[in-house]
Amino acid sequence: MAVSGASGSGRVLSLDTLVRLRRSTPTTAAPRRLPVPEGMTAPLGCDAVAVPARFGPLLLPRLPRVGCVYADDAHWWWIVPSDSDYALQWPESVRYTTGAVVLDTPRLIHRPDGTVPYTPPIPLYLALCRITGTTPTWSDQLSA
Repeated sequence: MAVSGASGSGRVLSLDTLVRLRRSTPTTAAPRRLPVPEGMTAPLGCDAVAVPARFGPLLLPRLPRVGCVYADDAHWWWIVPSDSDYALQWPESVRYTTGAVVLDTPRLIHRPDGTVPYTPPIPLYLALCRITGTTPTWSDQLSA
């Protein structure tokens, strides 16, 4: 393979050199969806709410029902029905992910009883607002 520089002159790289260059190039993780555990269905689709890991243990006792939760050292991901971000402004430290697509490789740390993986989004949203000191969007003062 010839590689041309700005001057137009090229040099030939061997296959070994190309393989070595490819191996030394840092790769990023491929995006993937959080899996729904076997035996569960997601009839409403799946999105995910990623929160800093330090908030995860604070959220659990504040929720009336907890669905599937995935975690690694940096984040906890809560599975919610698709479009749970409609008309909500999630707190700044929270990341809403359409399709429950993540770059990391979290592990399942909570599986609910039953057949659906969802954490109800409104209680999750309110608990996150409370923990982060964020005013829920519908609580903002309205002007006429």
